[in-house]
Amino acid sequence: MAVQERANFGSKLGVILASAGSAVGLGNIWRFPCEVGENGGAAFILVYLICVVFLGVPVMVSEFLIGRHSRSNTATAYKILAPGTPWHFVGLMGVFSGFLILSYYIVVCGWTLEYAWTAASNGFSQVGDAMDYTAFFNNFVSNPWKPLLYLAVFMLITHYIVVRGVKEGIEKFSKVMMPMLLLIIGVLVVCSFSMPGSVKGLTFLLKPDFGKIDTGVVLSAMGQAFFSLSLGMGCLCTYASYFTKEVNLMKTAGSVVVIDTLVAVMSGFIIFPAVFSVPGLIPNAGPGLVFITLPNVFNIAFGNYPFLGYVFSVMFYVLLILSALTSTISMHEVATAYIHEKFKMTRAKGAFVVTSVCLSFGVLCSLSFGVLSDMTIAGFTLFDFFDYVSAKFLMPLGGMLISIFTGWYLDRKMVWEEITNEGRLRVPMFKFYIFLLKYVAPLAIGAIFVHELIKA
Repeated sequence: MAVQERANFGSKLGVILASAGSAVGLGNIWRFPCEVGENGGAAFILVYLICVVFLGVPVMVSEFLIGRHSRSNTATAYKILAPGTPWHFVGLMGVFSGFLILSYYIVVCGWTLEYAWTAASNGFSQVGDAMDYTAFFNNFVSNPWKPLLYLAVFMLITHYIVVRGVKEGIEKFSKVMMPMLLLIIGVLVVCSFSMPGSVKGLTFLLKPDFGKIDTGVVLSAMGQAFFSLSLGMGCLCTYASYFTKEVNLMKTAGSVVVIDTLVAVMSGFIIFPAVFSVPGLIPNAGPGLVFITLPNVFNIAFGNYPFLGYVFSVMFYVLLILSALTSTISMHEVATAYIHEKFKMTRAKGAFVVTSVCLSFGVLCSLSFGVLSDMTIAGFTLFDFFDYVSAKFLMPLGGMLISIFTGWYLDRKMVWEEITNEGRLRVPMFKFYIFLLKYVAPLAIGAIFVHELIKA
């Protein structure tokens, strides 16, 4: 099968920011603090960092080399590297995961638009006490039309960027959005450190209680590492197909992991000092932490300085929008690249198919909080089912198979040539990298998979 001519990212900075943007998302700013709060704070973060280094980096580099060597969408990549074998199903699973995750992810993305608008219009100051914030959230997500409008707007913005292409769309917007995201995080961290409860919040994040580390915490940390880095869903493989041969895959993976982890940990530095500043609030509020607890915190913690509370809340929800958008772009691109190349469509037509399908499923997922709440699959609402299947099964399974494919199936010389850029780069830890891929990563990821099967 001939290798196709493809667009390339225009600069090393574009490669890093686009790849980091693919990894950085609501998993860092929404899901990570929730997991930290529910799993004991600093102890969870320590285990998470270990998982990122010893599992996340090897699998990320594997996705990079598969994508760059094949110069193709994630489904066709495995046909090129393993012709005539069933390995191409791993690529198809990545495309399917992208469709599935994007379909319910844009529902939450729509929520960020509503909350940013409410914060900008100073609507939170009129909500009332903590119970009213819960009612505000429940009333909004169960509304039959308002969330649909927001998710459609978010999807159309994503569609517009993807249609513009690799350089003029994905890379150009990543170079704007990622610096903005990091700047907002820096400002919010400084503001959060000035709150009266910041010391308690920092202690919760930085002083580990090793007695809280158990099997559940370790498995949650591994699962979060994969979710946060967007591994096993074809995004990084697809982006890597736009890398030039000069890109240092190891350094790029390291840069992406550092940025992604920095955003996640800094999000904790923003959220937990704020939460501990309000008496009676607890850090283990789960998914409601961002959409129910924090709006209340912004009002109470800055009670004597309402303007600061206003600015803090607006900047925080703009941060959520930016992080969500960088991820929706990458998930959309996975499916768009596949349809564009597989069915010989123009990029615009391929993107239209993806947008239409994901919007249709997104509407159903959104309505599962309201008028379709009685429609269930195996006891799950449509939103929860999409989330459960993708985050708990498809992503870990994809990561495990990618590890096995690179560590056991691919020719060792080809892997070495890709990672060393045909011998021009020194990679002294190459053997250790292969060891992690062959033994550590598959067993560890398999443990997540088995654990979820047992729970199910």
